[in-house]
Amino acid sequence: MNFLAHAFLSGSNEKILIGNFIGDFVKGRQAVQSYEHDIARGIELHRAIDDFTDNHPVVKDSKNRLRPKYRHYSAVIVDVYYDHFLAKNWRTFHPVPLDQFAQHVYATISKFSDVVPTGVRYMLPYMVRGNWLLNYAKIDGIGRALSGMAQRTAYHSKMEQAVIDLREHYDLFFQEFMQFFPLLKSHAEDFIDPDSSD
Repeated sequence: MNFLAHAFLSGSNEKILIGNFIGDFVKGRQAVQSYEHDIARGIELHRAIDDFTDNHPVVKDSKNRLRPKYRHYSAVIVDVYYDHFLAKNWRTFHPVPLDQFAQHVYATISKFSDVVPTGVRYMLPYMVRGNWLLNYAKIDGIGRALSGMAQRTAYHSKMEQAVIDLREHYDLFFQEFMQFFPLLKSHAEDFIDPDSSD
């Protein structure tokens, strides 16, 4: 549920941003094809980002540190951790202040509310009210995000406890994020504009 990273990695095309943002809510190729070209491309970008992330050895190191306690939820937790590090170190990666970027994302999703899935329309008011994208920069904000996800899981995930692990291994997770994220950024940029790497 790394909403900030997906929004950041979308570039400047609003429709690609929409597709990338809603990627987790759209299942199957036929569903993707029901969207116009740039939104569909954003959904495909979302899947390319997830695939690159899931299979990267540095991310696997982060997940393996959590796996004994959280099992398959470790991947979701690492996504949230990495969004925290992106928000906390935003100025390293983006010239626009995070609060302005967050408002742009919320406004863009609202602008396309007629085409986004029902789950996104339901979630957006909570996201805006809690200013999730901005509050990811705070450990307390990450704690609230993880606790909220724990309440929505079918089984006892223990995700509400994961902020303790973040504090305990903070520097190590941060080092792994900084090693990985520039590679993910390049991967996303190549997906959006394959000719740029020539």
